[in-house]
Amino acid sequence: MKIVVVSDTHGNIDVWRRIEPIFEGADLIIHAGDILYHPPRLSCQDGYNIPAMVEALNGSRIPIVFARGNCDPEVYEELLEWPVQSPYAFVQYDNTRIFVTHGHLMERSRMAETARSYKASILVTGHTHIPIIEQIDDIVLINPGSPSFPKYEIDGNPVGSVGLITDDDLSVVNIENGTAIYSHKR
Repeated sequence: MKIVVVSDTHGNIDVWRRIEPIFEGADLIIHAGDILYHPPRLSCQDGYNIPAMVEALNGSRIPIVFARGNCDPEVYEELLEWPVQSPYAFVQYDNTRIFVTHGHLMERSRMAETARSYKASILVTGHTHIPIIEQIDDIVLINPGSPSFPKYEIDGNPVGSVGLITDDDLSVVNIENGTAIYSHKR
């Protein structure tokens, strides 16, 4: 099993194309929200291109599960061929139950409690643009950070990131070199 976890792409097609090699061999892509648009406080990047991003997402050969983020207006649902679920999405793949929410509507312990109520073992969030893997009792939280507007830095340089869920572990990887920023054995 290989599930790619991404969040907070904010319509940046250049970044999406840069992370596509990570999708190789993936069974599923989970997007934790803020898919196409960006808030006014984030300056528009060169790669911001909603039509191209929509084309790439709709053309994906790998199924995509989307959770709605705070920057995902309902009107964009008309453009995407995959449903954007709100306030959360639920994935069951093999024997793994995954609860997905952008993370802007409730605090971390409440998200974990809700995931637990659905018997999920993994909680996927986004929103902060900061990658993390954290054990919360019997739930493993993974926030992949953002490949487009990263708030995680190494030596003062922003590092874009995505997450991976496999049979053996969960990890957050640097999109430039594929090295693990965080990892957690399952």
